[in-house]
Amino acid sequence: MVKDNDTVIREFNELVNMSSRELEEWLKEEQSEGSGWSKDDGSGETVGHESGRKIINILNKNPTKDPPQYDEDDLQHMRKVVSYCKRHLAQEEKAKQNTDSKSYKSLKNWGHDPLKS
Repeated sequence: MVKDNDTVIREFNELVNMSSRELEEWLKEEQSEGSGWSKDDGSGETVGHESGRKIINILNKNPTKDPPQYDEDDLQHMRKVVSYCKRHLAQEEKAKQNTDSKSYKSLKNWGHDPLKS
């Protein structure tokens, strides 16, 4: 069953616990580039790194988190973020224990800092 938009928005705002500034600074760090699957476009950028850039745009576009301000593209990406973060948080406890792990770095690319949880 597909989650309704209100649930997606609420869960996105709970799971994305990094500010746009924090996420932007993280994505500039070299270690943010080394975890996750590479995109198919030959750019060398990972899917999670691209996701982080999209999350920054969503956060900057709607800093008050007003639900009607999200468009369909935002909601589609927010749905992906919620799914990714929930799945990986359920599977990988080591993300909180080891900040050098790919799990930790990947979750941060998706806007979730496990150390803030």
